Parts: sequence; C-alpha cells; structure tokens
Amino acid sequence: MIETPDGRYIVVRGRLWRAQRPDLEPERRDRLVHDLMDARRAVGAAKRADDEAGIARARAAVDAAKHGLGERGPVWWTDGAPDLNRRMVENTGYAGWYAGLPDADKAGPARR
Repeated sequence: MIETPDGRYIVVRGRLWRAQRPDLEPERRDRLVHDLMDARRAVGAAKRADDEAGIARARAAVDAAKHGLGERGPVWWTDGAPDLNRRMVENTGYAGWYAGLPDADKAGPARR
C-alpha cells in the first residue's frame, strides 16, 4: 500500500482510495475497523444464505463504518481540495509523484 504525500489517499493498483481520518482517536479507529470487518463478514454470510435483507443491512453497516473512518462522506481535510476518491492516480495531480516511484513500490502486496 502506498500513501500519497499528503496522507489523503492510499493507492491500490493505480487507483486512489480515500484514507482514514488521521485525527481519529486510536480507540475510536479500532472500534470502527472492528465494526467494518464484522460488517464485511456479515455481507458474505448473507450472500451465502441468499438473504437480500441481510445483505442490505450488512452493506449499510459497512457504509456506516466507512463514513465514521472518513473513507466515505464529506472529505475530512479543510483546504477545499476536491475529492479524487476512486480516480486513477495517473489522471490526477498526483501523477508526477506516482510516476517517480520505483515500480516495486507500485506493485503492492503479492496477490494470492
């Protein structure tokens, strides 16, 4: 995982994803990450059970946790910079920085 120099995004396979709020208290962040992982597992369980209502509830829980972490919803920075979430890094102002990284850094973790 690569984090942009300003800490606003992580780069995964060349795409920007909004990073967690840096100002979250560690206990709050840990609780939200735990809630997010529980919700993701619940999505999978509901899919295996073919439970449409359960899927909807679990996805809502994922969304709530991501909002709490700052990964969704209003941006957490205050300088007026636009949200570039989900954009390809090469099509943003981060393109020059990214191009200058060693290829090994861009590869990310090995896929299973």
